[in-house]
Amino acid sequence: MRASRTRRRVPVRAAVQRWRVLLDLWLIARPAIWLVSLVPFYVGHLLATRWLIAGQDACVPMSGRCLDAAAPVLTGLVVWGPLVWLAVLAINDAFDLDGDLRNPRKDDAPLVDGRLSVHGALVAAHVTAAAALLVALTVRPAFALVTLGFLVLGWLYSVPPVRLKDRPGFDVATNAAGVGGLALLAGWTVVRPIEGFPWVMAVEGVLVATALYVPTTVTDYKADLASGHRTIAVRLGPRGAYRIGLAAWTASCALAVTLAATGHVFPHRTLWTQAVSAPVLVWAYHRFLGRAREPGEVLHGIIVASWMFLVPYLVFALMYARVL
Repeated sequence: MRASRTRRRVPVRAAVQRWRVLLDLWLIARPAIWLVSLVPFYVGHLLATRWLIAGQDACVPMSGRCLDAAAPVLTGLVVWGPLVWLAVLAINDAFDLDGDLRNPRKDDAPLVDGRLSVHGALVAAHVTAAAALLVALTVRPAFALVTLGFLVLGWLYSVPPVRLKDRPGFDVATNAAGVGGLALLAGWTVVRPIEGFPWVMAVEGVLVATALYVPTTVTDYKADLASGHRTIAVRLGPRGAYRIGLAAWTASCALAVTLAATGHVFPHRTLWTQAVSAPVLVWAYHRFLGRAREPGEVLHGIIVASWMFLVPYLVFALMYARVL
């Protein structure tokens, strides 16, 4: 009887362990951060199609044309959501383990808690990266090439001997180029060739991504300082890092107003929205991030600035898609 019970317990334990591994991989992928790439991905798709919803112009009642038109975009969301983020964050966690052990915010992380090994994280990163590229290839080669660029940047950020995370300035540039530039380009190439892409919007995206990424280095300032990670916040101090973020934020607002004033990419009708929101956005960034030092305060400031930023861009989206 005991042997029979033991045999029954073994499959149950194996199933529980598999689900635990899947849950840990889910935590490593950090679903809350997917919007960081999916929002610019959506903007890129909007720029390419003038559609608020993927495939909206191809939708015919009682037919499959709507799903067929939306399929590439839905595939792109999978690639630029769970797949690329698990690939780059798993390898980041593997090479950041020494520093994360000194970071109170990471106490429950799978690698820090010992629930997942470094080897397991590296295997997950490689398998997921390969899956992201293979799935991206089913859409179009240009989309796969942009996805490869994001993965390469993510790995250069984390993996020695390059490890751009420890090279002040390059840590910011890597994240800004990946999220603000390549994610935008991915949304475009998922439905159109790269020709015709409005590169000035990549500049805008990089500026916004810089402004929102720099404060994240402040949240880990003490832990990075203790572990020897030379991020932009460690090199310049929290105040110096904030100035770079504010300069990028202000430049992005000024560029948006300029584009609206000239009618380039931004419809001229959005000028009043951009002109009114620009000083408000700069004030909000200074108000909520200028004095923030504790991780909770910084994260709160990033969230507030991000949501306020979405207001004028929602107006832009509606006007660009000719809804307003």
